[in-house]
Amino acid sequence: MARISLKVNGKARVVDTDPETPLLYVLRNDLQLNGPKFGCGLAQCGACAVIMDGNAIRSCQLPVSSAQNRPVTTLEGLGSTKKMHRLQQAFVDEQAVQCGYCINGMIMTSKALLDKNPKPTDAQIKEALAGNLCRCGTHTRILRAIKRASGQKV
Repeated sequence: MARISLKVNGKARVVDTDPETPLLYVLRNDLQLNGPKFGCGLAQCGACAVIMDGNAIRSCQLPVSSAQNRPVTTLEGLGSTKKMHRLQQAFVDEQAVQCGYCINGMIMTSKALLDKNPKPTDAQIKEALAGNLCRCGTHTRILRAIKRASGQKV
């Protein structure tokens, strides 16, 4: 066990845990943040995505010690039900959520994309989301939501 200092959603947090514990487990179990989901546990589905250093990363395979003192943003850090981030609102407006399991990864990956490329093309959006698995088939709505959030015509 070790004391690990984290910066999650703009707040300093300290957890006592094994440094090799996946960041996802600390976020969900210790900090009660339920945006990131456990999907595959192999960093292949995207359900566990968080933003760190401006990039969408898979928290299920990242040791918590690698996130020490680095800013981490989870879905909860984007907005709330009372004041949603424009990307969250666009997903609601486009009804882009069906079962909801993949949406954390879709939104977090899209946020990282829009921060780097505010007006992405359809091809760029599809490329950015290629590693996020969705079984419900709302891909067209997800694409529209991202375009809406970027201010582009849908």
